[in-house]
Amino acid sequence: MTVTPERVTPAVSLNHQRVSGEQDVNSAEAEEFLDLMFAEGAAEEGARFETRLARVRAEIAETGTYTHTPAELAFGARVAWRNSARCIGRLYWNSLRIRDRRKAAGAAAIADECVTHLRQATRAGRIRPTITIFAPDTPAAPGPRIHNEQLIRYAGYRFEDGSVLGDPRHAEFTERVRRLGWRPPERRGSFDVLPLLVEAVPGEPRLFTLPPDAVLEVPLTHPDHRWFAGLGLRWHAVPAISNMPLEIGGVTYPAAPFNGWYLGTEIGARNLADEQRYDLLPVIAELMGLDTASERTLWRDRALVELTLAVQHSFDAAGVTMADHHTESRRFLSHLDREERAGRRCPADWSWLVPPLSGGQTAVFHRYYDPPDPATRPAFLSPD
Repeated sequence: MTVTPERVTPAVSLNHQRVSGEQDVNSAEAEEFLDLMFAEGAAEEGARFETRLARVRAEIAETGTYTHTPAELAFGARVAWRNSARCIGRLYWNSLRIRDRRKAAGAAAIADECVTHLRQATRAGRIRPTITIFAPDTPAAPGPRIHNEQLIRYAGYRFEDGSVLGDPRHAEFTERVRRLGWRPPERRGSFDVLPLLVEAVPGEPRLFTLPPDAVLEVPLTHPDHRWFAGLGLRWHAVPAISNMPLEIGGVTYPAAPFNGWYLGTEIGARNLADEQRYDLLPVIAELMGLDTASERTLWRDRALVELTLAVQHSFDAAGVTMADHHTESRRFLSHLDREERAGRRCPADWSWLVPPLSGGQTAVFHRYYDPPDPATRPAFLSPD
């Protein structure tokens, strides 16, 4: 085993509202997906639309669902990324590496595959977009769930006075896994990696500690300010989202962790900077000797630039793949042009595309986009 199971306290409930099975798959949704796949020439060589549709309809009539072929699973996952209106990195959608793990059974096997996902996606810093897809929901039984927001996240320890050591965003989740039996390090810190919380059987959650070799972290330094390294900051290399169900042709895969690579502003201008997260701008500003008595000195803006620069510099120095917001904005417009030339709409959420730093200086700022359609499929769905 590559993951270490933690003791779980059975008396603590996750308060999930799942039932023993799910509704039957809508055959019209399956037909719509197959029509898209065949229209884009992504079906297996020699496959015929009418033949495949007839088999799917028959399987749904008999079992209430149907099984995607490997080609259908891969196409569906990639198009779900292509349809992600909040993602600026969709230019690479067709390069997504698919790990079909629908046959993985049990929480330990699922956790083990998550660890393998991290190792194979990390590649010593040469991050590879990857998705691992576990069993779907069926009318007979629900599929497994991974309750972590991402496979790698940092704990937040809340004190009686309301302050938090670590990441406040995950203070509630930290309390949850502690009630379930997780024991934090004896010496707690701001960057303690949380365990995986996997529920393969409803009502039977299990915790697994990620092994250190599966979690590549980058120590943060600054190219100009030597004092920055003394802050002891770091961040993990792979952003692997793990709580968004994947829906393809009416079939829902509740556990399908996927990753791209980080945009520098995600860490420097949000995770480490937001007041409700690590809230480091006042600290950086003080060390820079900035006047924080008035907002008119733009001390927040100046500290934000330096913090984001430190993140980008550190990932580059460590040889870890990271995009910058100016380059990625131009690449997104290249993706938009490709989609339009292919005759496809490219819905986009402007508020997510425009970066939180120097938005007006990026290419994505100066135009409007087709609004997202919540009914678009295949798609990654919002967590319950």
